[in-house]
Amino acid sequence: MSNTRTAEARSCLAVVLAAGESTRMKSSISKVLHPVAGRAMIAHVMEALADAGIEAAALVVGRDADAVVAAAQRADLPVSTHLQTQRLGTGHAVLAARAAIAKGYDDVLVVFGDTPLITAGPLKAARERLAAGDDVVVIGFHTDRPTGYGRLIIENDALLAIREEKDASEAERAITYCNGGLMAMNGRRALDFLDAIGNANAKGEYYLTDAVEVARAAGARTIAIEAPETELMGCNTRAELAVIEAAWQARRRHALMISGVSMIAPETVFLSHDTQLAQDVLVEPNVVFGPGVTVERDAVIHAFSHLEGAHVSAGATVGPYARLRPGAHLGEHAKVGNFCEIKKAEIGAGAKVNHLTYIGDAFVGADTNIGAGTVTCNYDGVNKHITRIGAKAFIGSNSSLVAPVTIGDGALVASGSVITDDVPDDAAAFGRARQTIKPGRAKLLRERYLAEKAAKSPKG
Repeated sequence: MSNTRTAEARSCLAVVLAAGESTRMKSSISKVLHPVAGRAMIAHVMEALADAGIEAAALVVGRDADAVVAAAQRADLPVSTHLQTQRLGTGHAVLAARAAIAKGYDDVLVVFGDTPLITAGPLKAARERLAAGDDVVVIGFHTDRPTGYGRLIIENDALLAIREEKDASEAERAITYCNGGLMAMNGRRALDFLDAIGNANAKGEYYLTDAVEVARAAGARTIAIEAPETELMGCNTRAELAVIEAAWQARRRHALMISGVSMIAPETVFLSHDTQLAQDVLVEPNVVFGPGVTVERDAVIHAFSHLEGAHVSAGATVGPYARLRPGAHLGEHAKVGNFCEIKKAEIGAGAKVNHLTYIGDAFVGADTNIGAGTVTCNYDGVNKHITRIGAKAFIGSNSSLVAPVTIGDGALVASGSVITDDVPDDAAAFGRARQTIKPGRAKLLRERYLAEKAAKSPKG
């Protein structure tokens, strides 16, 4: 095949290195399984590959291989698995995927499973350079803090070498163009380059970075292209994981605000990878969105609320200090207010759940009012049961609805009731004991309690 076909017309394999031991993470699981925005780092990388139009991925795994493969799976990106049994350097790790590389793809990209901030942009740019005739493309970044990074040695727009800092001259250490780790190669020559990498170094390892000098020695064209430093950020420690999380959050918040979402204090709002916020949504400070949340237009999420696995329809309001758990669904203009918890429940359009209330495993009809302190008693110690409340019903404060139970349309439950039987449409239910007055009883009880307390006190 010609090496000058457009990038879109070329076949491409991504070799994803994901066999790290998590030594510096001090972790009981593989590094690439640690979450950023609620999903594994490796899953973010795979999304970028799919967005870049890459048609297949070769996943090089080691520790927790089955879990890593599961986290990397996507319906739109076929993945082959290759076990790395020895740790002999990055060049050796790439060759663990020899069988996939040997299939003869036009382009081969090498990426790392612990770079969850990478996007499709740099990957597409690297492929465009391969399509233009370059044989090795290194993705680098400029920084005013180059210490610790390999430097990219450029001459006449060609990349001559990647020089590790310990081997660099004083002049080379002053270079601020650094190696980001990601590399693209002409797929027809990739195995030749990789097989020629030697291990004549202090560690006796095969370094992928040496592919540049190997390729040049073979007469190949080698260049570097620039990407934002943030996108190339890798993760080796918990501290670096926190930095990556913060960068992801900042990027996603900015994108949402540009799309028409208002955030009063965006730095205090935390999102998940799949959070969907529509235009004209308002998010107040200190809100956390767990996975699986959709918020439709004109809804308001008040301060200190936590949402997960929930759907908030147009014009609805949540909080402050509300919790929506998985399965919560708020209809249009519904309201869930202060210190309320909704779990696996549908709150109808215009319904109000205002104060200090738990609604779980329930259906609440349109325009119904749920009074403060109401509890749907959904659990009998073994099984969960359903509470159904009709439209335009009124549930008085401090009521307990013992499921399974149905409250009809337009029904009224008196404050302080314990409801164990169904309530028909438009009926009123009183499920409380009749009040009794005992004159003088409070004084007698108080005197008794004071005497009992004095009898327990040590003698002076």
